[in-house]
Amino acid sequence: MGYILSVDLGTSSSRVIIFDTNGCAVATGQKEFQSSYPKTGWVEQDPEEIWRTTLSAGQIALKKAGLKASDILAMGITNQRETTVLWNSENGKPEYPAIVWQDRRTADYCEILRGAAKESLISDITGLLVDPYFSSTKLHWILHTNPGRASDIVERAVGGELKFGTLDTYLIWRFTRAASHKTDASNASRTQLFDIRSQCWSDELLKLFDIPVQLMPEVCDSAADFGSCDAEWFGGEIPIMGVAGDQQAALIGQACLKAGMTKSTYGTGCFVISNTGDKVVRSRQRLLSTVAYRINGVPTYAIEGSIFVAGVAIRWLRDQIGLIEHVADTRKAAESCNGDTGGVYFIPAFTGLGAPHWITEARGTMSGLSLETSRDQIVTATLQSVVFQTDELLKAMAEDGATVTRLRIDGGMVVNDWLCQFLADILDVSVERPECIETTALGVAMLAGVGLGLFADLDAAARSWRLEKSFTPELSVTQRRKQTQGWAEAMRSLVEGL
Repeated sequence: MGYILSVDLGTSSSRVIIFDTNGCAVATGQKEFQSSYPKTGWVEQDPEEIWRTTLSAGQIALKKAGLKASDILAMGITNQRETTVLWNSENGKPEYPAIVWQDRRTADYCEILRGAAKESLISDITGLLVDPYFSSTKLHWILHTNPGRASDIVERAVGGELKFGTLDTYLIWRFTRAASHKTDASNASRTQLFDIRSQCWSDELLKLFDIPVQLMPEVCDSAADFGSCDAEWFGGEIPIMGVAGDQQAALIGQACLKAGMTKSTYGTGCFVISNTGDKVVRSRQRLLSTVAYRINGVPTYAIEGSIFVAGVAIRWLRDQIGLIEHVADTRKAAESCNGDTGGVYFIPAFTGLGAPHWITEARGTMSGLSLETSRDQIVTATLQSVVFQTDELLKAMAEDGATVTRLRIDGGMVVNDWLCQFLADILDVSVERPECIETTALGVAMLAGVGLGLFADLDAAARSWRLEKSFTPELSVTQRRKQTQGWAEAMRSLVEGL
C-alpha cells in the first residue's frame, strides 16, 4: 500500500497528516508557530519559522507512521489563504514577514479604492470585495507603503530578483529548492489579482495595484505537477501533485462536489462554502465568489462567507481572559447553564466583521451583562457567537439563491457535540459531522491522488467520505426566533454605534 503526505498549514501551526489510499489517517505531526502583532490590527508571521515547523511536522509524521519517503506516493499542500510573502529568489530569504490574512493595516488604502469607485471593477474580475483580507493590498503595502522598504524593491521585483506567493507557493519554492514557482487556481483566486473567468492574472488589476507581473507564480490546476520535494528534506524525492487553499480543500474533503453542497469549517475562523458548479454567482449579499478547484483546466466555482473569529475566540477566553483552562471546558460550561446565557450576546469582532457585514473598524462587544451573569454564561455566549454568525451567512446565501438544507461541518471546534446540536437548532438544518474531521488535509490528499492518477477523478476519491454523526433541529420556531432576534439586536447596536 502506498501513502499520501498532506501538508496542512494553518494559522497557528504546521501539520502533516499521512493518509493511506483509502483516505484513512495513519499518522500526524504538528508544530506550532507564532504570530506577532507589531501594531493594532497588524498580524505577522515568520516565513522561515513556518518552513522549519513544516519540515519538522513532516519528519515527525513519517517517524510515527514508521514510513520512509519511498513509501509516499505523492504530496499535497493546503494552506491558510491570502497570507502574503515576498522573498528573494536567490536565497529564499523573506523581504518582510508574512502578512497574515487577519491583518487590517491596509484598511485606509481600501477606503481610497472604494472612494475611487474601484470596488465594482475588482469584484467583477475577482468575485471578491475590497477589504484588507486579500493579498493584493498586502503586497501593495510591502512594495509601496512599508516605511522600512528598500528603495530599489520595485526595481528588483521587475528584474526577477523577488518572488511573491501565498504560503502554498512559498512552501513549493522551498520544497523544490527554487525549481518551482507555482500556485493553484483556488489560491490564486484569493489574491484579488486573478481573473476567475479567464483563469489568468489580471493585467488590469496588476496595474491598479502597481504590482510587477514578474513577481507572480504560474497558476496550475489544483491537481497537477507542482515539482518534486527535494530528497534532502524527507530522505527521498516526493512529487507534489495537489494544492488548494484550506477552505476549498475542506470542501473537497467533505465530498461537496455537486452544485448546492455546502460545508462549514470551524477553526481559527469560520468559513462556509457552497459549491456552485460551473457558474460564478455574483452575490447581492456581499458574499464572495471564488474558485473551488480546477481540474483538467475546468474550474468549479463556489460562493463563500468568511467569519474572521471562531476558534480564536475560545483561545482568547483561555489565554487572555483566563475563564477556561482547556478548550473542552466550553462544552461543560454550556451544559452547566443549559445553554442559557441570561440574555448575554458576544460579538467577537476582534479584527473587524467579515461577511456579510465587512466592517473593518468594528471591534468586539458583549451586551446584556448583569450582576447575575456567570462565567459559564460568558463562555456559552462565546460558543454561540460562532453559530449566530453562521446563521447570518446561510441566510445571506439563501438570498443569493444558494439555500442550504444540509450542512457538513469540520474543524477542531466540531468535536463539541453541544456546539453541533446548537448549530442544527439555530440554522434549522441537518448538520453532518464526518468520521474524519481532518477534511482540509484529506481534500488535498484526494487532489494529489487525482494528480498522480491513483483516482480517475474527485468523485472516485470522495468515496472514502463517511458520516460519523448527524444532528437534527430540536428547537421550536419560537425559541429559535427569540435567540436569533437577540443576536440581531446586539449586532444592530454595534453597527449603529460605529
